[in-house]
Amino acid sequence: MDLRVLSDRLSVCRLPADSPWPTPPAGPSFYSVTRTDAEMSVVCREDSAPAGEHVRVEPDWRALEVAGPLDFSMVGVMAALTAPLADVDVSVFVVSTYDTDYVLVHAAALERAVEALREAGHTVHAG
Repeated sequence: MDLRVLSDRLSVCRLPADSPWPTPPAGPSFYSVTRTDAEMSVVCREDSAPAGEHVRVEPDWRALEVAGPLDFSMVGVMAALTAPLADVDVSVFVVSTYDTDYVLVHAAALERAVEALREAGHTVHAG
């Protein structure tokens, strides 16, 4: 697979499920909001992370974007990407959109993740 490292440092945030829908930051950047019955998760640039008493913020993530669009019939995309990362003890946070997938890794593990993905036969481009 072909991947591209996004340049932004990201935060993964947890808000209470009943939180108001957050306002996206200005300008182009990675931004994702998912709400369930139990929580609202926000992934955004570190400088756009929400604040508040009941907000948990995990900063210092980097994203690898899978070149898309990906067809919904494709099988094993995440397995092909996450298995080599698991083999080198890199934890991931995955975000999927209609067109593609993003694999987030801690910034400190980015170099190890890129090396493992390349060794597994994937192409990784710097962002």
